[in-house]
Amino acid sequence: MTTLSYETAIIGGGPSGLMAAIASAEQGVSTILIDKGKKLGNKLAISGGGRCNVTNRLPQEEVIKHIPGNGKFLYSAFSVFNNYDIIDFFEGLGVALKEEDHGRMFPASNKAKDVVNALLHRLDELGVEIRTNTPVETIDYGENSHTIILNGKEKITTKAIVLAVGGKSVPHTGSTGDGYAWAKKAGHTITELYPTEVPLISYDHVIKQKSLQGLSLRDVAVSVFNQKGKTIITHQMDMIFTHFGLSGPAILRCSQYVVKEFMKGNRPVKVEIDTLPEKKEVELIEQLQILVKEHARKSMRNLVKGIVPERLIDYILDKVGIESEDKAANISNEQIRKFVTELKHFPVNIHDTQSIEKAFVTGGGVSIKEVVPNTMQSKLMAGLYFCGEILDIHGYTGGYNITSAMVTGRVAGMHAAWEAMGR
Repeated sequence: MTTLSYETAIIGGGPSGLMAAIASAEQGVSTILIDKGKKLGNKLAISGGGRCNVTNRLPQEEVIKHIPGNGKFLYSAFSVFNNYDIIDFFEGLGVALKEEDHGRMFPASNKAKDVVNALLHRLDELGVEIRTNTPVETIDYGENSHTIILNGKEKITTKAIVLAVGGKSVPHTGSTGDGYAWAKKAGHTITELYPTEVPLISYDHVIKQKSLQGLSLRDVAVSVFNQKGKTIITHQMDMIFTHFGLSGPAILRCSQYVVKEFMKGNRPVKVEIDTLPEKKEVELIEQLQILVKEHARKSMRNLVKGIVPERLIDYILDKVGIESEDKAANISNEQIRKFVTELKHFPVNIHDTQSIEKAFVTGGGVSIKEVVPNTMQSKLMAGLYFCGEILDIHGYTGGYNITSAMVTGRVAGMHAAWEAMGR
């Protein structure tokens, strides 16, 4: 069997692997990029609904705040290459970007493939050897070089390896957790893996009877509670009721906190939806009491029409024992209070989440305690680097995970090349 030799080898052709291969080749070392899939950049191609949310333009502090899973570890890497550098990098490759809500950056063309093609073109310009449809069987670590054994038993020797194989989420893009075994073989700890940015499952009556299925709520505040009834986190964004539970941006952001409660043995976890976060409970009660007095002959349903979607009004009226045709004159203050309480504290018990494969992002991974923060180098094995989702780092959706992947990829590729030159 043939043995090929390269100074650096990057395993994984997602956002972090592509950046690592470019950064390595830019230092002038021979670089190979190995991926088991048919095409590189699969995850990039489907991100942001096929438009590719390449990064986020918020200040660096804010970006790190939006990476609740060990985001602080990225401070050192950000001092080398940050979200603004990502913007400059793509614009330098001829991909014009535009800013949307919450600082999210997209290609001006709205086409993810423009981002992927620009990266592939750059790899080509730099002469990076690309091997697709090439699964890695194992890695044999040596003192001065490492050997990657491919599925067909072909071998590749290299002075430095960058593991950029992703986590376990969205497996159809190639992230099937292959890298954890190779990290463990080098002595690394893999922290517990769990789904984040994942839809939530509820067996509550409200979900099972499907009366709210498909209903979207705009700009609501969703809170997660611990066993003692204390609020752990609140996110104000859109959400949707589904046939199995809850989904949408606010829910995805809250999901990791629900999962962490499950991990502590707390199940079900209570979630509350505040459908009118801009209004205080007392104000709403007073407003309704005035309306009821002024429009005594109107039906309660018509009186409250429009404050939230009608299906939700019907559900809540029924829940608090008000018939939709009941006249306002017959509504007690107690019923008004109950109605407002439901609007402000709509409860749903969460019994489970969808699987890690259905999650957008993997929580857990290679322990960051064993990785040098400003180089992404293994503290346990010379010539080994990590980047992207294989690391125990995770962010919210909105360009934060891709930012983390590209920053760590860039830093890992650059330092892997420098170490290869020195070895």
